[in-house]
Amino acid sequence: MAGKILVLGATGHVGRPLVKALMARGEAVKAASRSGKPLDGAEGVVFDIADPMTFPHAFEGVDRAFVMLPGGYTEAKALLLPIIEAAATRGVKVVLQSVFGVDADDSIPYRQAELALEKSGVRWVVLRPNWFTDNFINYWKPGINAAGVIAVPAANGKSSFIDARDIADSAAAALTTDRFDGKAFNLTGPEALGYAEAAALISEAIGKPVAYHAIDDDTFVGNLVGAGVPEVYARFLASIFYPVREGWTATVTDDVRTLTGHPARQVADWVKQNAETLKS
Repeated sequence: MAGKILVLGATGHVGRPLVKALMARGEAVKAASRSGKPLDGAEGVVFDIADPMTFPHAFEGVDRAFVMLPGGYTEAKALLLPIIEAAATRGVKVVLQSVFGVDADDSIPYRQAELALEKSGVRWVVLRPNWFTDNFINYWKPGINAAGVIAVPAANGKSSFIDARDIADSAAAALTTDRFDGKAFNLTGPEALGYAEAAALISEAIGKPVAYHAIDDDTFVGNLVGAGVPEVYARFLASIFYPVREGWTATVTDDVRTLTGHPARQVADWVKQNAETLKS
C-alpha cells in the first residue's frame, strides 16, 4: 500500500492546487503548514522550514514529498539541505521545486540543493519553474491598483511566465508516477512576454491604463522596503532580475506538456481569469 504524500507550503500558490490535484487522484495527503490545519480534505500537519524539530512528525507515514522554499526566505541551501537529509534518512522520494536557470552554475545555492538531492540515494524529480504569472498579483498588484504601473528592473527582458497551476499539475504528475524519476524539468509558459506586453494585457482585462516602468535596482529595493518588505529579501528579488535583463528567462520549453499531457497556460488566459482580483 502506498504511503502518504507530504506537501510543503500547502497553503501557498503551488501547494494549494497541488493538494487538490493529489486528493482528486485518490492519494493520501499530509498538508504541511505553520498552522497545521487540515486543507481541502487533506490531513494537516505542523511544519516550519526553519525548525527541524517539526520534521519527524511531518514525515511520519510518508513515502513521497513535495519540497519547496516558501517566499520570503533567501537561504535556499541552508534551509533545504536538512529537509532533503530528513527525506533521505527515511527513503522518501522528493519532488523538489527549484528555480529556472540554476543549472547554469553549480555554485548557486538552489543548484547545490539539487546536487545534494541527486546524491542522496532517494528517488527524485527536480522542477525548475520560471517567473510565476501569479506574481502580478503576489507582488505587483499594489502598483497596478494605486498608480496603474508595474515598476521592476527588467529593462526590455522577456520571461516565459508560468501559471502556478501548471507547476502544481507538474508536481502532481511527478509525485504519482516513477516515469520522471531522476530527471530535471524546466517549467515555462508557452511564450515569452516583456513586462510592457503583460501590462497591456492587464490593462485590457481590467479596463484601466497599466504601464510598465523600467527602473533600476536601488529604486526597486526602495519601493519594496517602503511597502514593508525586509531589505535583505528586497535585494534578493532585485538580484533575480539580472537574468531577465540578460535575456536568460525568455526560453520556452514544452516540459509542462511532457509531465502533464496538457500545454502550459497562457498569460492572457490567466489575466482574464484573475481580472477581478487584479482590479480589487
